[in-house]
Amino acid sequence: MSAWDIYPRPQLKRASWQCLNGIWQVNGAPAYVPACRTEEKIEYVRDFEFTRTDDVVLLHFCAADQVAEVSLNGRYLGQHRGGYLPFTFDISEAVAEGTNRLLVTVTDTLDHTYPYGKQRKDHGGMWYTPMSGIWQTVWIEQVPDGYIRSVRVTPDLYGALFEVDCPQEAEIEILGKTYRTEGGRVRAEIEDPHLWTCGDPFLYTAFVRSGRDCAEVYFALRTVDIRDIDGISRVCLNGKPVFLHGVLDQGYFNPGLMLPGDPAEYENDVLRVKSLGFNTIRKHIKIEPEAFYHACDRLGMLVIQDMVNSGDYSFFRDTLLGTIGAPVSDKGGRAPEREAFFTEHCRKTVEHLYSHPCIAVWTVFNEGWGQFDSDRHYRLFKEWDPTRLVDSTSGWFGKELSDFDSRHIYFRMPDIKGPGKKGRPIFISECGGYTLDVSGAKGKTYGYGKCADSAELTEKIASLYKKMIIPAIGQGCCGCIYTQLSDIEEEINGLYSCDRSVCKVDRNAISRLAEALPR
Repeated sequence: MSAWDIYPRPQLKRASWQCLNGIWQVNGAPAYVPACRTEEKIEYVRDFEFTRTDDVVLLHFCAADQVAEVSLNGRYLGQHRGGYLPFTFDISEAVAEGTNRLLVTVTDTLDHTYPYGKQRKDHGGMWYTPMSGIWQTVWIEQVPDGYIRSVRVTPDLYGALFEVDCPQEAEIEILGKTYRTEGGRVRAEIEDPHLWTCGDPFLYTAFVRSGRDCAEVYFALRTVDIRDIDGISRVCLNGKPVFLHGVLDQGYFNPGLMLPGDPAEYENDVLRVKSLGFNTIRKHIKIEPEAFYHACDRLGMLVIQDMVNSGDYSFFRDTLLGTIGAPVSDKGGRAPEREAFFTEHCRKTVEHLYSHPCIAVWTVFNEGWGQFDSDRHYRLFKEWDPTRLVDSTSGWFGKELSDFDSRHIYFRMPDIKGPGKKGRPIFISECGGYTLDVSGAKGKTYGYGKCADSAELTEKIASLYKKMIIPAIGQGCCGCIYTQLSDIEEEINGLYSCDRSVCKVDRNAISRLAEALPR
């Protein structure tokens, strides 16, 4: 049994499943799946044994980058486009008792029509080695006819609304009490509610039953909103001001690229972040396996979830003009196929991650990269999820609608005066990025200000907070995201080395910064 043979979907968990991770024939040679690869075209073949135990058989892929074509026993099942979200095929008619052969062809040309993140063939600087292939778990589950397809949980401070997608009504058991849906919905009121906070991330368990099907979900009681506190707009968790004291996390590992060798590394990363006093992770233009979000739910880490960008990047348009404050139009319609795919990918991302209590904010566009119709997307996100906040344009090129005055600040330490634009909370959604090379490797490096040793790096970060961030809290600053959690290839501005073996700062000194922040 390998490290990745863990149940892959913690928010709709059934008792039985069949993991297909392991050794496959990959381009004609044995190799482990899941893993990040670098070929443009990859052929996967897997023989597996199967015994029928229920009516419906589902074949799940948690993610494959970028275009996947799937066949089983010579029968074509279909295609999936996009490398970051799960997809499923009903194989009830194609699967056979005994030995089966699964064939998957994955093609990744880094087509910018689809979300692709920080991958680039000519990688270097802020661009990283591109990856392709089946990079998350492949698995099978058997379910009865009329099975539960999804459970969407919307909490508040006193209970939660459950929306169950299945052909018949369902029953939900929480703490020994049973609630029955009507029209697929039911609200569960919780006696003596135990709220979820970063310091006390309490989770409730619910069992959802419909016919012969039973699935386990978990949820938390918490709210995230913006309130007027003494005349200043503040981000609030459970009605109380909270400072989004966070780090940027791009989810790259050495070795492994976008997938660690052991899913326990997600929990370890959360604990590393907490050990430095932070309460927030900005998951930067990447969607992780659910093991990451489950760790954040259990350990009390708020998550700002970025959408995965698509479209071409231009340094002049997307970075230079934004840095000098030049306005840029974000009118859509220039690339209709790409834009339609991006919007649908956003909707599916929200749908996929909606029930994870750790997520507090959705980020739509980052620094103008692929930006179009940002006001329309703000409205869409509020329709899809009115319970969370939306940073429409992280960094610059803000239009009319957003929950934040979102700013990226590098190379300087300005005196931030408030309030933010249109009275919004000021959110320093990226800053810092100071470099310290602990690898000893010679060659080009990338970051935003060189440090000679750990003491200088620690002092620069402390100075950033003491001189710029903490004084701005009284002006309406609601959060700060430091760049970044770990080094990535040439980019050496991490708090940790890329393999996480070295913490490059004084833990005690950095963790003490949180004492001056609202909690």
